[in-house]
Amino acid sequence: MTTSRGARRPTIADVAEAASVSRTTVSHALNGIGKVDPRTRERIKAVAAELGYRPNLRAQRLRRGEARAIALVSSMPFAVAGGPSRLGFYMEVAAAAAERALVHDYALVLIPPVQSGSALYSVDIDGAIVVEPEADDAAVAQLRERGLPYVTLGRPTAAGDDAPYVDLHGGPVAELLLDHLHAQGARCPALMVGAGTRHSSLDARAAYERAARAHGWTPIVAAVPEDGGEQAGHDRCAELLAEHPRIDALCVLVDAFAVGAVRALREAGRRIPDDVMVVTRYDGLRARTCEPPLTAVDLRLDRAAGDAVELLLTRLGTPPPAGAATGTHRDTSASVPRLVPRASSWRGAQPGATTAPEQGATAGQG
Repeated sequence: MTTSRGARRPTIADVAEAASVSRTTVSHALNGIGKVDPRTRERIKAVAAELGYRPNLRAQRLRRGEARAIALVSSMPFAVAGGPSRLGFYMEVAAAAAERALVHDYALVLIPPVQSGSALYSVDIDGAIVVEPEADDAAVAQLRERGLPYVTLGRPTAAGDDAPYVDLHGGPVAELLLDHLHAQGARCPALMVGAGTRHSSLDARAAYERAARAHGWTPIVAAVPEDGGEQAGHDRCAELLAEHPRIDALCVLVDAFAVGAVRALREAGRRIPDDVMVVTRYDGLRARTCEPPLTAVDLRLDRAAGDAVELLLTRLGTPPPAGAATGTHRDTSASVPRLVPRASSWRGAQPGATTAPEQGATAGQG
């Protein structure tokens, strides 16, 4: 069957005429709604495909109230998320989330760092995954204003925010790094975290305070503004070295800060790791390409991002796949982080080595 209607796009009326059914039946068959005999539904789909008919997506959106699209949003500034890391953390999450969304016939939309006046107000989506929100997160505020459902990747920290979330094990991740530094002989380690209220910063502070009490360390905590990026990490590290010359290790949660700290240590004539060890949280491009390469943590973001998509789609009414975890948050052994030791903290490494022996350590359930 072919059409001789020239360049004009086929309409639903053309499909109805060719299939000898009503327009309503065509609409129900192509949109998977109503009571249509399965054989008729397949015949209508075949006719539509042969005619080259494409449904009007805007009209579908108005009829069903669905965009079949979800967003990945964060308030993390480009100074931390971008630069040499090429949005590493964000894009690793995005790749896994997009793959899982496509399985369910949803598109994934990437939103620029959310501040006031963001595109989040106008983009056509059904819901969103908010990456590590702050207590007063702009993305969360805008989603609530629009009445859109959301889940978070990382525990929400705002009082009363009961949004479903996927646990990124903030406390256990920090414990992995701090236990490693202690095992490598650290006696005066300092902690550098973002100045905001993301769960990773709050959990790291708590884990550091526990470790300091357990090991007799003098607590040294430095908060660094996220929008300062690598330069802020450099400047704060230089200040720490002047204020606390006995520092022999740095647990720098944000990888951009860690790279800046490495530069400050070199300028101060401190050898890494002999004089000062450096570790960071995210095993991304910055950690792997820094010189020396940085000890970091494999956060298992692929599994975490996929779980976040499933949580969100469950909120949107899509049944979870068989065997999937359900509830208000996901905390599965398959996504438990693993330490990746490298030359920045491995004092047993040979000169010139780029990676330390793999330990295969994993974080406990926290």
